[in-house]
Amino acid sequence: MKDVALYAGVALKTVSRVVNGERGVTPEMAGRVRAAIEELGFRRNESARLLRTGQTASVGLIVEDTGNLRYGTLARAVEDIVRANGSLLFTGSTDNDSERERALALALCARRVDGLIIVPADADHDYLRPEIAAGVAAVFAGRPSNLAEADAVLADDEGGARDAVAHLIAHGHRRIGYLGGPPGDYLAQRLRQGYADAMAAAALPADDRWAALVPPTREQVGQAMQGLLAASVTAVFSGGSEYTALAVRTLRAAGKAGRIALVGFGDFEFADLLDPGITVVAEDPAEMGRVAAELLFRRLAGEAGPARRAEVSTRLIPRGSGELAAVLAARSALPVRSVLAALSVACAQRWLRSAS
Repeated sequence: MKDVALYAGVALKTVSRVVNGERGVTPEMAGRVRAAIEELGFRRNESARLLRTGQTASVGLIVEDTGNLRYGTLARAVEDIVRANGSLLFTGSTDNDSERERALALALCARRVDGLIIVPADADHDYLRPEIAAGVAAVFAGRPSNLAEADAVLADDEGGARDAVAHLIAHGHRRIGYLGGPPGDYLAQRLRQGYADAMAAAALPADDRWAALVPPTREQVGQAMQGLLAASVTAVFSGGSEYTALAVRTLRAAGKAGRIALVGFGDFEFADLLDPGITVVAEDPAEMGRVAAELLFRRLAGEAGPARRAEVSTRLIPRGSGELAAVLAARSALPVRSVLAALSVACAQRWLRSAS
């Protein structure tokens, strides 16, 4: 700045006022300063300026897999908000490994990020308590944390599952299988609960043979789908895009494509290009990222108060695979009251969520 002041023939304070957008400088003098800045290639020392504010204008984002379309969409939405607030975004992935998440989060804190947005691998985040006490803001997305003082943004997983199963019921299915993650997984628990609620609302049994709870590997999902087919299900609700894609592979290999109805939780690329297109319950990762980032910057701006829990709605996208009529239902029609009950419950729940 001294060089700029000397080159422009003005006081150092004048340069400081121009650089920081302060008043008290005539247009002619401000023009001389800007010309000197351009000529000399001067750049303000952002690190020194930010240190005086106590912040670094940087945010950390930790997701399961940066290469996954869902998390890529979420990250882009977060980045848009971060940039609009004049900050930088650092992103890392955990492969759903809690130890890797911990190491990455603490490394970002050591580099003095102002806040963290985390899609957690599990619910235990006691390791962040000292960092939060020191002023780091934290928001969790997709899954909750055990930190009662941290904000969270969650999808309406249970509601989406209820909508999916009610949709299958409305198309005549009563032997509906559930394919999803193993017990203990947060999302798997929520989706299976929504599945069970929809079946109960339609007065339909939920046979244990119709539930396949396995990791999303090709071999295990293939075996699980074979088990569901052996149990004579006419439709399957799959709990995640990985499960849906693997279920389609198995159905095609078994010659059952187009004969077993399928609704998946979570949209995925090319789902609409298959024949038939894959009916899905779509999340809104962009909205989740936007809400999480906005919550974070409100905290960084000094907003106090109890932790917030925001919920982002899901939506059913019919494309053909979930609208196949059940063979069994064609022979023995599902009682109308069961279909109406399922649809009424789903519609009422959707209305209550939108009104709240």
